[in-house]
Amino acid sequence: MFEKILIANRGEIALRVLRACRELGIRTVAVHSVADTEAKYVKLADESVCIGPAQSALSYLNVPAIISAAEVTDAEAIHPGYGFLSENADFAERVEQSGFVFIGPRSDTIRLMGDKVSAKDAMKAAGVPCVPGSEGALPEEPKEIVKIARTVGYPVIIKAAGGGGGRGMRVVHTEAALLNAVATTRAEAEAAFGNPIVYMEKFLENPRHIEIQVLADEHGNAVYLGERDCSMQRRHQKVIEEAPAPGIDRKAIAKVGERCAEACRTIGYRGAGTFEFLYENDEFYFIEMNTRVQVEHPVTEMITGIDIVQAQIRIATGEKLWFRQRHVEFHGHAIECRINAEDPFKFTPCPGKITNWHTPGGPGIRVDSHVYNGYTIPSHYDSMIGKLIAFGDTREQAIRRMRIALSEMAVEGIKTNVPLHQELMLDARFVEGGTSIHYLEHKLAERNEVKNLA
Repeated sequence: MFEKILIANRGEIALRVLRACRELGIRTVAVHSVADTEAKYVKLADESVCIGPAQSALSYLNVPAIISAAEVTDAEAIHPGYGFLSENADFAERVEQSGFVFIGPRSDTIRLMGDKVSAKDAMKAAGVPCVPGSEGALPEEPKEIVKIARTVGYPVIIKAAGGGGGRGMRVVHTEAALLNAVATTRAEAEAAFGNPIVYMEKFLENPRHIEIQVLADEHGNAVYLGERDCSMQRRHQKVIEEAPAPGIDRKAIAKVGERCAEACRTIGYRGAGTFEFLYENDEFYFIEMNTRVQVEHPVTEMITGIDIVQAQIRIATGEKLWFRQRHVEFHGHAIECRINAEDPFKFTPCPGKITNWHTPGGPGIRVDSHVYNGYTIPSHYDSMIGKLIAFGDTREQAIRRMRIALSEMAVEGIKTNVPLHQELMLDARFVEGGTSIHYLEHKLAERNEVKNLA
């Protein structure tokens, strides 16, 4: 086991990793920007190093500063959390070359799965179902692009090979708009990701977003930990996640889960990872793989009892998975609400000082957050300040517990999206289960129309 781990992140995930390390008896190093000097995880870490000013580019994305911090503190490994450098293959390679262990997949695996074209090719080879589309990158010849679109069938979506987080995508409904959409997406991809390669997929009209959690070691062992439904989204950003996904046949989940585990064995995957799918008409279509721990990992932990962050660390030490697929058991239902410091319906960020912070409790309630009374939320980073998780024996019980928890949560001094979550927990379609990835945006649009008419 490692003696000391450097946590190359901030916010609630930094605290989550720190707690996992403490339970394993591992000393921690927290790196932080000037803006995060008073953060809880910085105070709780065994050591802390300021790596730059508030701007992410000069601190949390500053690779030389992070490597230097690991060197001066004699850390053995670096945990990247999620976001920032967690899926940056060049960073993982630099960590490896500097003599540290990157707690995650090898750099070549991150690079393979980070390119959407190569990732899709690898999944096809492994038997993972994919969205119909172009065979690899779109060609330069306009006539060939038109021919591919006619074969796939409209509507289609043009995607950047190096894209992510909802960026680098453009839906095309007609042939007349096709070539301009391809050219525009290529230009945007070059500017945003330094990679102009784009590809085409069939655009699914009303899919759900279903993802499979996997764990794999470097000895060829891999398991899947069930699925999560992350369909409640706004502008491609998840708002609510739950496990298991309501209304999907368990045999179908087992089938696609085993394919994902086999894909991990095929590509030599190591660590925790998530296969993301669109699900429509009882079919799964692979879209991408996240080669890191997910924001929504707690719902899987709640229904399996498996600590995913600790598993990442243990696998990184070279341990074999200590259980097999037959040992994974699923119990109950869990729902996670992302708590953001923002106007609940205008969605404008709301940084500032928290003058009162009271979190709920009771059976089945978990709160993952780094904030506290008197904490000042910086304006430089993502607006998420915590996650509220409710577990129950059934989905209905989990929803009831979440409603109670949201009613007990008190945050003053800033605005949060708690009122939005309260509204959604009472929404008839959400309670029924199985909403598409477009549902929330349609609901918000209708809400604004009613408001404008009033």
